[in-house]
Amino acid sequence: MDLGFTAVPAITVICYLLAIGIKATGKIDKWIPVICGILGGVLGVVAMYTIPGYPGTDILAAIAIGVVSGEAATGINQVYKQLTQKSESD
Repeated sequence: MDLGFTAVPAITVICYLLAIGIKATGKIDKWIPVICGILGGVLGVVAMYTIPGYPGTDILAAIAIGVVSGEAATGINQVYKQLTQKSESD
């Protein structure tokens, strides 16, 4: 079974969960997007070497896929906040 493609959303989920943990501490909230990007890049490289069929076939592609996946976690959080936040006109 080829699980390479499933690694991409898995990186996003791992970064999202880490971001929630960091946000719970309340100490370095402004660095969450940077941390998610770096963690995503590292996880992308790890996935390239450990998961057969991973879309990144070279180190730069793996880092790029990982960073984009990590930053997607930040985007998902922002979409959720915007959808659940009451607008000021209500």
